[in-house]
Amino acid sequence: MVEYLFFALAGLAIISGVLVVFQLHPLRSALWLIVNFFAVAGIYVLAHAEFIAAIQIIVYAGAIMVLFLFVIMLLNLRQPEEEAQRPMFGQKLIGVMLTTLAAFVLVYGFSQAKVPLAKAAPPGLGNTESIARLLFTDYLLPFEVTSVLLLVAIVGAVILAKARLK
Repeated sequence: MVEYLFFALAGLAIISGVLVVFQLHPLRSALWLIVNFFAVAGIYVLAHAEFIAAIQIIVYAGAIMVLFLFVIMLLNLRQPEEEAQRPMFGQKLIGVMLTTLAAFVLVYGFSQAKVPLAKAAPPGLGNTESIARLLFTDYLLPFEVTSVLLLVAIVGAVILAKARLK
């Protein structure tokens, strides 16, 4: 049962990842990215990494995607550019051939793989507690530097978008 759920979530993650790349509208691409984040969080839950799954949903599907959507709306990307050059027939043919080859390699690799199931953590070992202890003691400075870098990136994106509007 767990194996089938894993393959279903992995398939959903792959399909939504492909749709992120091939969507012409940036808003639809961002929504497929949210689906991908939830599928990856489900895989983390199957691997008994509940804390990482929660962080995946809170940080990526929540905060980062809100920032992506904010930037998309701020830049007013409603329609794809009409002047974009359409790919030629040869490019499409090569793309289809490479995609088919990659699919065969993935199917062959999955059929030959002997993946053991993840084992549950021993009792008394709290995944969240151990990560929090390390994060707020040994890695406090990198944690705070990362938050400042994210703040600078947000301010920079807003300044660049405001300069473009003038």
